[in-house]
Amino acid sequence: MRRFNDLADFSREEIQDLIALAGRLDQHPEPRALEGKVLSLLFLSPSLRTLSSFQAAMIRLGGGAFVISPDMSIHGLESRYGVVMDGSAAEHMREAIPVIASYGDAMGVRAFAERRDLAHDIADKDFQALTALIDKPWINMESAIDHPCQSLADWKTLDDMGIPANKGKFVLSWAYHPKALPLAVPSATIHMAAKRGMDVVHLRPPGFELPPAIMARARKAAAESGGSVRETTDRREAMEGAHVIYAKSYSSTRHYGDKLGDQALREELVGNWCVDEPWFANARPDCKFMHCLPVRRGVVVADRILDGPRSIVIPEARNRMVVQMAVVYRMMKG
Repeated sequence: MRRFNDLADFSREEIQDLIALAGRLDQHPEPRALEGKVLSLLFLSPSLRTLSSFQAAMIRLGGGAFVISPDMSIHGLESRYGVVMDGSAAEHMREAIPVIASYGDAMGVRAFAERRDLAHDIADKDFQALTALIDKPWINMESAIDHPCQSLADWKTLDDMGIPANKGKFVLSWAYHPKALPLAVPSATIHMAAKRGMDVVHLRPPGFELPPAIMARARKAAAESGGSVRETTDRREAMEGAHVIYAKSYSSTRHYGDKLGDQALREELVGNWCVDEPWFANARPDCKFMHCLPVRRGVVVADRILDGPRSIVIPEARNRMVVQMAVVYRMMKG
């Protein structure tokens, strides 16, 4: 495996093989499998689970990892091309990334979207420019429009919980948040559930539609897997018979890059889009709640949901480490 960038790059069988490997490595550890191997990690955006889960995955397999971030005591990094570097940045990505990559056997990169130009972010042009500088196998630890590590962990979590693939109903719901957040997780999640073969419903208020390109990609995956994808603003209809609801906040696509427009639309929805028990009135009695974390209690979801039997956010988060063990194992050992 030379890169792990997008679940769309893999067949369902290849994904299931990775998940099976993850389960085997979890149950039957191989503490010397990656002995002497190093994973270089570049974080251009913050993280808790991604950073710690990759470090833990490498340690459990006998390897090591190091982390570089602008928040650490390093020179400021410049990413723009063709600029005169007479400001605060002392080093350009064109030198920094090849150097970081040279210290390891594989590299992970995490960089959020700028959220100024929707078409630019959907094309993932900034992330592609960064990874083009890497001459080693590399991993997408979240880009402007994708988060394959989270989606692989979510797929495994659905399997672990016995939630059916074909004919299982998966609700991806927008949730209120005071800030405009990236599209990477909802984009990756709707594609993952569709590729798994589920009947996917995207529940959202007006103005928070997912871009047509994202929906088309998910529908293509659903057509190939036997699933389905649709959108609605009707919460009761969306939750009817649902096996799982996955909540995620993200920017208004109607006001993408327009902070004031997004904020005005968002403020109209305060208090109406916090997942709570009444949401589950028409769902299956055992309907589960998922979220990629971090999550704001009482804003995105009520405490009684997070602390109750519906929530599977902790095993979901642990699966980040487990599936990433499989990814680095395949990438560095074969």
